[in-house]
Amino acid sequence: MMIRVRQPAHDANANAKGKDLGDLPEWDLSDLYSAPDAPELKRDMDWLERECAAFAADYEGKLADLDAEGLLKCIHRDEAISNIAGRIMSYAGLRYYQLTTDAARTKFLSDAQEKITTYTTPLVFFTLELNKLDEDHLAGLLAENAELARYKPVLDRIRAMKPYQLSDEMEKFLHDMGVVGDAWERLFDETIAGLTFEVDGEELGIEGTLNLLTEQDRDKREAASRELARVFGENIRTFSRVHNTSAKEKEVMDRWRGMPTAQTGRHLSNDVEPEVVEALRDAVVAAYPKLSHRYYELKRKWLGLDRMQVWDRNAPLPMETTKIVGWSDARDTVMTAYAEFDPRMGDLAQPFFDKGWIDAGVKQGKAPGAFAHPTVTNVHPYVMLNYLGKPRDVMTLAHELGHGVHQVLAAEQGELLSSTPLTLAETASVFGEMLTFRRMLAGAKDKAERKVMLAGKVEDMINTVVRQIAFYDFECKLHAARREGELTPEDINALWMSVQAESLGPAFDFMDGYETFWCYVPHFVHSPFYVYAYAFGDGLVNALYAVYEENPEGFQDKYFDMLKAGGSKHHSDLLKPFGLDASDPKFWDKGLDMISGMIDELEAMED
Repeated sequence: MMIRVRQPAHDANANAKGKDLGDLPEWDLSDLYSAPDAPELKRDMDWLERECAAFAADYEGKLADLDAEGLLKCIHRDEAISNIAGRIMSYAGLRYYQLTTDAARTKFLSDAQEKITTYTTPLVFFTLELNKLDEDHLAGLLAENAELARYKPVLDRIRAMKPYQLSDEMEKFLHDMGVVGDAWERLFDETIAGLTFEVDGEELGIEGTLNLLTEQDRDKREAASRELARVFGENIRTFSRVHNTSAKEKEVMDRWRGMPTAQTGRHLSNDVEPEVVEALRDAVVAAYPKLSHRYYELKRKWLGLDRMQVWDRNAPLPMETTKIVGWSDARDTVMTAYAEFDPRMGDLAQPFFDKGWIDAGVKQGKAPGAFAHPTVTNVHPYVMLNYLGKPRDVMTLAHELGHGVHQVLAAEQGELLSSTPLTLAETASVFGEMLTFRRMLAGAKDKAERKVMLAGKVEDMINTVVRQIAFYDFECKLHAARREGELTPEDINALWMSVQAESLGPAFDFMDGYETFWCYVPHFVHSPFYVYAYAFGDGLVNALYAVYEENPEGFQDKYFDMLKAGGSKHHSDLLKPFGLDASDPKFWDKGLDMISGMIDELEAMED
């Protein structure tokens, strides 16, 4: 049992220093625990220690003898343990991400993780023995008890690991060693959060510096890019060591388990077939020329450049006015879009703003990026942003709020069934972005404003689909190369550059130093191969939205049913009511065609 705070790998975008953004909310974590020394937290930690020992004493070596009612009780007890452990780790993790450079918070998180790992090590037998149950015997138990049968998807996912299961002693050893991998992740987080950059005499953190890449002033964008490269270069050995160690740890685990590829574990945890992921990857790579290559050639002309540089990739358009969106306007925009789709969406989203479920401001030492963390099913999710007023920040709010709404709806499934596989975990978030974008586009005052909005959406989709698949290819190459031996920083740099020109296209030149920009992407360390879930989610939502536009009657109810299902159904079953099938290679073309269609419209505006 290793409980982690999820941290999606969005391109960070923030910094509006000196701008009045309004009253930015901060987390109120008291719904988890009131303080690190709260008596309730000590009570729960003590209960966890006792219950883990009691669970092992009651069930180790005895699962095969349980009847249906006994197995159901056993699962319910395991679920209760997951809930308390998850509650403690959610509190420790969220406090840490608010200020990763604080030694006391780091120690609290580390101590909590070590204690919970120690307490739960005796429970490793549970999944191992479940996998040893005879198939016919288990099927018979499920047939006897409808409530037990509800857990079949969980049991199926556990048993999918059966071919890769090690001995009981080895599994306990690996469980204990998990805290070492966590330490490398924290080294990465603390290093990134502690970096300082100086641009035009102003000292900034990672978020503020990355945000300058979206400034109108091209000299400012170039200065920020070169400063990022300089600081990444100074720290390249630390980042290289973290990536080498993480990849080697994974290679050792995979080799001992007999997993055929580095990606196998991610596909299993996502409950998705490797061929479906490869169909997605191949469709996106084949579409590079009609998507990113074509769009960036248009953008090159709009910017009046002979060649694009990397600091022009996320540049605003020349006709785009610098716009800072205050927090209240961002909230109203997203909430209106959600409520117009279905009032229930607005009702579900409202408490995030009213009850301290969002931490929005940028602060030195705070983790970069954005995420929605579901905590546990009897509390509620928390959303983290680094909000500094860019229009793209409004989309990030819509994205993470979509996650939050999804997590609230799925919570009724309970601790073991609520967690959605990553392939579908991005559905509600990307759909929330689409709702917000469509509402804003409908309100465009003229052709020029519509052009700016369309271009912004196309860029977001390219960042979500093209860029994330390029990230996925980079990871595939990184893990394959690490299996052959230690990688120097120059080796990793070369792997990074091998996917950049292919994905971005011939319009670009790449400055010296850009080869180090793999350093700041957190998911390469936190969740290897997570990134394809973004492209999966975007393609899926584009197809879903096309269904919604073609036949809106009854769509909302089917959509809510899909979100409520959480992880209780396979993606094929969840998509069936919409007439969609992700295993069909043509499925991905539908989503990519939507992006291509927007570029068609932008090209037509040139006439």
